[in-house]
Amino acid sequence: MPLWLILVIVGAVLLILGVAIEAAKILIWIGVIVLVVSLVIGLLNRAKGAAR
Repeated sequence: MPLWLILVIVGAVLLILGVAIEAAKILIWIGVIVLVVSLVIGLLNRAKGAAR
């Protein structure tokens, strides 16, 4: 399983948990950050693969 896919799954789970548990608002931000980082990593890997 590629790293970016694992990060997307973890980010989505944290985002869902953050929405479900209002007391844990920090989980929403962590989920968003993880999703953004995973998308950037995926785009960089795709760009690197296309450049070859």
